[in-house]
Amino acid sequence: MASRQAALITGGAIRLGKAFAIKLAELGYDIIIHYNSSKEAAIKTQKEIEAFGVKCQILQCDFSETSNLEPFISEAISKVPNLSLLVNNASSYIQATIANTSLDAFDHSFNSNFKAPFFLTQAFTKLIKKGEIINIIDNKIHFNQYEYSAYLLAKKALAELTKMAALEFAPNFKINGLAPGVVLPLSDRSQEYIEWRVESIPLKKQGEVSALTRGLASILANEFMTGQILTIDGGEGISNAGKNAANYLD
Repeated sequence: MASRQAALITGGAIRLGKAFAIKLAELGYDIIIHYNSSKEAAIKTQKEIEAFGVKCQILQCDFSETSNLEPFISEAISKVPNLSLLVNNASSYIQATIANTSLDAFDHSFNSNFKAPFFLTQAFTKLIKKGEIINIIDNKIHFNQYEYSAYLLAKKALAELTKMAALEFAPNFKINGLAPGVVLPLSDRSQEYIEWRVESIPLKKQGEVSALTRGLASILANEFMTGQILTIDGGEGISNAGKNAANYLD
């Protein structure tokens, strides 16, 4: 009997990462949940995932402080030797214009949103003979919202990495991206703000988490897809409106 495939989801303890981890468990993957500071949430999510009858491990790492991620991937493989999928979901979010971005804020944004996925990709493709990577990006890459300068530049770089890595590591690896729109806003976003954002979404509604998890599953199911970024945002990315929290109520 062939062993199950396994997936490593960075930032998999909470929010979208948790939703992706649960979806993959439903699809029969063993799971490794990476977390930074959310240990209690990771343990809770681990128990929820184990209820699907698959194995689930948790693994801590602070990507903003780590320069060598090969030991992290090696440890993941030691926990689940059948590891075949990496979901680069972990992210950090800083709102600041170019003029107001400090060096620390810039480094933090690029370390977590681009440098970590870059070197995780390097280590994963080195230590795994064949597999798949899905980078979780952001539909903001379709705009030039300078109010999120370092964060957005890092996500734009991640989108380009997705295409470049898909070429370099083919045919042994499929590498794609998923760019969510307004689905899980930050907890401090008001209902009035959400309604304001929805005005610029052609489908005139906020997305459901299930739309993203189905998108993830569709990428996995498509054997002839690599180097692509699946944008799931109700059409906002093609609207050219680009409403965002920084210009709310201007």
